[in-house]
Amino acid sequence: MKMSLEIILLIIAVVVLIYLSFHFAGILLSPASQQNSQNQICFGQRCFFVEVAKTEAEREKGLMDRTELDKNKGMFFIFDKEGVYPFWMKNTLIPLDMIWIKESPSPGSGQVVFISQNAQPCKSIICPVISPSAKAKYVLEINAGISGKTGIKLGDEVKINIVN
Repeated sequence: MKMSLEIILLIIAVVVLIYLSFHFAGILLSPASQQNSQNQICFGQRCFFVEVAKTEAEREKGLMDRTELDKNKGMFFIFDKEGVYPFWMKNTLIPLDMIWIKESPSPGSGQVVFISQNAQPCKSIICPVISPSAKAKYVLEINAGISGKTGIKLGDEVKINIVN
C-alpha cells in the first residue's frame, strides 16, 4: 500500500511539473517575451520599444489582459496590406492611444493617418469599435495620453525598425 501511495504521489508530481513546464514555456515564447529590444517605432527623437503582432492570432490577442504597459513601450500591429482596420478594447485593461500608420514609399518609414486618443477599456459585452478614417498597414498602441504629450499628430513621419 505504501509503495502505491509513493507511485501515485510521484505521478502527481510529474504531471504538475509537466503542466508548469508548458505554462512557463507559453509565457517565454509569447510575443511579449520574444520582443527584441531593437524593435522601435520612432517619431523624430521619441522612440517606443515595441512587441510585434504580425500573425492573425497575435493581432487578435494584442494587449488584452495586460494590467500595465511601460511608458516607452507599445505594441505594433503589422497587416499584410493597407486597409481600414478597426480596433476595439474588449478585454483590454489599460487605456490606450492608437496610431494608424500608412506605409511610405521609402523603406522603413510610414506616415500617421489616424489617431484615437485615450481609448478606454471595455467592461461590457458589446464594445464600441474604433474605425480609422484612412487606410493603414500598421497600428501602434501606446499608453493613453502619450501621443498628445509628445505631440504626435496626423501627417507625422514614422521610422519603423523591426528586426524580428
